[in-house]
Amino acid sequence: MTEPLTTADILLWVALPYVAIAVFVTGTLWRYRYDKFGWTTRSSQIYEGRLMRVASPLFHIGILAVLVGHVVGLLIPEQWTHAAGISEHTYHLMAVAMGFVAGALTLFGIVMLIYRRRTNGPVFAATTRNDKTMYVFLTAAILLGLLTTLVGSGVIGDGYNYRETVSPWFRSIFLLQPQPQLMAQAPPSFQVHAVAGLCVFIIWPFTRLVHAFSAPVGYLFRPYVVYRSRGVHDAGSRTPRRGWERVGS
Repeated sequence: MTEPLTTADILLWVALPYVAIAVFVTGTLWRYRYDKFGWTTRSSQIYEGRLMRVASPLFHIGILAVLVGHVVGLLIPEQWTHAAGISEHTYHLMAVAMGFVAGALTLFGIVMLIYRRRTNGPVFAATTRNDKTMYVFLTAAILLGLLTTLVGSGVIGDGYNYRETVSPWFRSIFLLQPQPQLMAQAPPSFQVHAVAGLCVFIIWPFTRLVHAFSAPVGYLFRPYVVYRSRGVHDAGSRTPRRGWERVGS
């Protein structure tokens, strides 16, 4: 028998998701409308590039893989994968293996980025309070995501099929038919991970994470850039000649 919902359940699994969505959407629109010059990663590569060349690709590749995994796991119902001929055991093995690898890449990448910011003076000086807050929440969400992967796989505990509770709850939020009782049944690790993820979306519009919505589409259609050679035609690189010179020489 399902236990009755508490006030905390309503606040966490109904109110908080809608607050997160509202802040995420309105905050992003506001930032784009009134802070276009601040819509940037504020790259610090000019101060240090050796660690950046390793940490940044690790983090971005990992986080993209994590995003794809969440889309598949949360948005695609369990019945659909069964209809496609993918057994629960096969799906489970693929999700655990890919999720752990993606999470590990993301974690290594963000740890290296934090280490770089903390140990490099100019980079640390360019780190804002918003950046520090973002790193705390993002790292917490990644660590908790790895924990839920271990819990769901049975490495820790007896295993748990989140697609029977967490995924339907997530979809119910967007269908405007929230089912908080589903999330209330999930293990604490999944609940804490969900709260951490929602907090990341709440602070997202006010941090450098907004650059995720920037795509260099204009680069494909911009005019060619003309470069002039610094060869014999550069008057500053050769000995001036006596007399007149032909126009265009």
